[in-house]
Amino acid sequence: MTGAKAAVEWLASVAPDPEACRWEWERNPQGLALLPAGKAWDVLILPGRLGCPTLDVLSRVIDQPGPVLVDFGDARMGFFVPAGTAAGRLGTGVRTAGRGTWIVVPYPGRSTGGVRWLIPPDGSGTLTDPALLELAMHEAGAGLAGDDDRRP
Repeated sequence: MTGAKAAVEWLASVAPDPEACRWEWERNPQGLALLPAGKAWDVLILPGRLGCPTLDVLSRVIDQPGPVLVDFGDARMGFFVPAGTAAGRLGTGVRTAGRGTWIVVPYPGRSTGGVRWLIPPDGSGTLTDPALLELAMHEAGAGLAGDDDRRP
């Protein structure tokens, strides 16, 4: 199975009706699906100002982070983490999507007008380790604070 096809199968597997989800998703001109979080993955949503440097730090620490979404104008970034992670997360400016929430997910490999994959899923189920993500967020946040301290 190719990467994009495997990614579609992996993502659609969380839908209430995976076959109907795939059928609609592949034919929808916008290439978007509304999928439930909390089954195979949760999403930690960071403001873009923190998300970009966090991804930079994370990418220096591990070869392949899990999938990452970015929304309109890069205002927010969503890191896919193991299911259940969202229940224990509270942080300033960090939002979560876990059990009981739904998230807009673009079709892998297709461009959309808004939400897009910065790191698309590969279909293997790779997710970002929440402990590593938290450390990367702290390091990125410290760097941002240092930048603010140096501004006139």
